[in-house]
Amino acid sequence: MEQSIRTQPPGPRRRPPNGAAAAAVPGPGRAPGTTGPAPGSRLRPVADRSGPARPAAPRLRLRLPLRGRGDEQLYGRRRTGRPTRLTAIGTGVLAALATLAVAGLDRLLFDDLGWLFGLGYLVVCFQLAVRVRYADLLAAPISGPIAFALALLLFAPVGSSGVTAQVVTLATGLALRAGWLFSGTGLAALIVLARFIAQRRIQRSR
Repeated sequence: MEQSIRTQPPGPRRRPPNGAAAAAVPGPGRAPGTTGPAPGSRLRPVADRSGPARPAAPRLRLRLPLRGRGDEQLYGRRRTGRPTRLTAIGTGVLAALATLAVAGLDRLLFDDLGWLFGLGYLVVCFQLAVRVRYADLLAAPISGPIAFALALLLFAPVGSSGVTAQVVTLATGLALRAGWLFSGTGLAALIVLARFIAQRRIQRSR
């Protein structure tokens, strides 16, 4: 082995081409025909880069749920939770439209404002008190009676024409249907009061 090293010409050694790393000049402690590192050596064999490349590890992507208008998500499902809150103006508009619709249906079916109109008014007052937002809680018990009087003024049967006759008819209708009026308004007031107390307790606990 010493003779082979001495007979080499002086100058830098030529590097073997790719794929021929195993055919390099054997170092001390390694036989001429071996390809691995010498026993007891700390050198690691050079990996052959000409082989097939390793597949890259998959990257984890964090996909955040984008939201569209309101509470609707862009990925197909709609968010469920609390009902949509009404403002003061929305509460008044909803009370008027719903009460007039029930009154018109009752007048169309029974030619008068009776139990259907009363039950419809109770349902309307309940929905107003539940759906109004916290900042406009007083709008629920106020909008109900106004819508009730408007429905009586438009759909209650009038005996004669004139402003005086309409005022008398309105007063008579309110007197005859005072039970439905006070029941719906009282229900809305109780729900609003309960919501106000519950919200104050939550704020104090924080």
